[in-house]
Amino acid sequence: MVVDYSKLKFKCGLEVHQQLDTKKLFCNCPSVLRKDEPDFEVRRKLHVVAGEEGGVDKAAAHEAALDKEFVYQGYDTNCLVELDEEPPHEINQEALKIAMQIAFLMNMKIVPITQIMRKTVIDGSNTSGFQRTVLIARDGWIETENGRVGIESLYLEEDAARIVSDSVYKLDRLGIPLVEVVTAPDVKTPEQAKEVALQIGEILRSVKVKRGLGTIRQDVNVSVRGENRVEIKGMQNMKVFIKAIEGEVERQVKLSDDKKPVEMEVRNVLPDATTKFMRPLPGSARMYPETDLPLLKISRNLINEVKKNLPKLRKEVEKDLEKKGLSQEMIKLLFKHDRRSSIDSSSKEAKPKQDKFDEFKELLEIVHNPQLVAKVLLVLPREVASKEKIPIEKAEEILHKDILAHVLENLKKGKISEDQIKLALERIVRGESHTKAVKFRKESIHGMEEKIMKLIKDKPGLSEKAYMGLVMKEFRGKIDGKVIRDMIGKYI
Repeated sequence: MVVDYSKLKFKCGLEVHQQLDTKKLFCNCPSVLRKDEPDFEVRRKLHVVAGEEGGVDKAAAHEAALDKEFVYQGYDTNCLVELDEEPPHEINQEALKIAMQIAFLMNMKIVPITQIMRKTVIDGSNTSGFQRTVLIARDGWIETENGRVGIESLYLEEDAARIVSDSVYKLDRLGIPLVEVVTAPDVKTPEQAKEVALQIGEILRSVKVKRGLGTIRQDVNVSVRGENRVEIKGMQNMKVFIKAIEGEVERQVKLSDDKKPVEMEVRNVLPDATTKFMRPLPGSARMYPETDLPLLKISRNLINEVKKNLPKLRKEVEKDLEKKGLSQEMIKLLFKHDRRSSIDSSSKEAKPKQDKFDEFKELLEIVHNPQLVAKVLLVLPREVASKEKIPIEKAEEILHKDILAHVLENLKKGKISEDQIKLALERIVRGESHTKAVKFRKESIHGMEEKIMKLIKDKPGLSEKAYMGLVMKEFRGKIDGKVIRDMIGKYI
């Protein structure tokens, strides 16, 4: 059935939350997730307090009435700030600059003086019972195929603790910097809502954000016929995105037809695109000022500095790579990889994986050949893993960026040829040191030419490709493949 969304007075807006790839927002702890057993536990209960307007938020009162006890698991990478036993430190300047970059990419105006606020947290996901949040920018917009959509506000805030089970949380995620992008209710159809989500996602991925499962979360607000709005949480799965909004519209229309006004509530999207009730929709009573921190002042100098160093969007980067000679296939591979950061359960050491595109840019500084660098970074490790019969993850762990840089430095100095790069990587994976792996015995040009002449004489009538295969099999790594090809061409 075709739905006329304009006649339904359909109103829709998005809230997109994205983790930034920096240390935590109000302390110096690393923003890493732990897999090992926690070092300690603390227990807390939720107690409601009145907001700055004197009222008690009904959603907070609802949760407090359940009288739950919450358990928080901590590590040696957590500090007293996360335990709410020490005042917050000054705001992370790197995170602030990244948030400002996002704001400028969405045509927003920076708020020069702003109050850091406490937002009551009602599900137990914060030891303090509140989340710190601060308005960074407002009044922006993005363009879509169906018109301009306003970006009302951008907040910088702390992420919540990571849920383990009912009422049990890990403190590793608590305090990771998070931007919240809030659109105006300008979205006209479910299809446009998806377009807006994807476009905001592209802008976010152009700056220094975390990648992977759980690093981005999307909520969608929906209302029809001018009635109460409903917030749908967990809208990260783009496969059910449109269907979930359509289903919510259908649900609200049915309630409206039955003269049962839609409750202002929060609902969670399920895998089949239906939604279920979570809690009442929080109101303004959940906000009150942060008394442990001064007003946040963003100077004109900082604004100008950030404006001068804005990153390019992916579409612009792709065009630049095409101009440099990189194929579409390589470009797709380059952007396919996510940046992740975790702590191994056995070593407890942070093992960040750099974005492949960042690695590509660094390696390109050594050898100004985009196609070759992309091949060395993305293709050869997979070929080596296949030949050596090891998982690609193991091969990439061995052939990390510094190892690839060493091999390319030797290529640049003329100590190895392009044909010898893969051989060097194979040797390194087999256990040879990176210094020894790039040393090859040189075959004299004269001696090689004599052997090629004899091979062609002994096996006449073969194709150039067949001769090339035979020669490379016997002498691979001793001389450049192009030189061999030229020699063969002289005698067939």
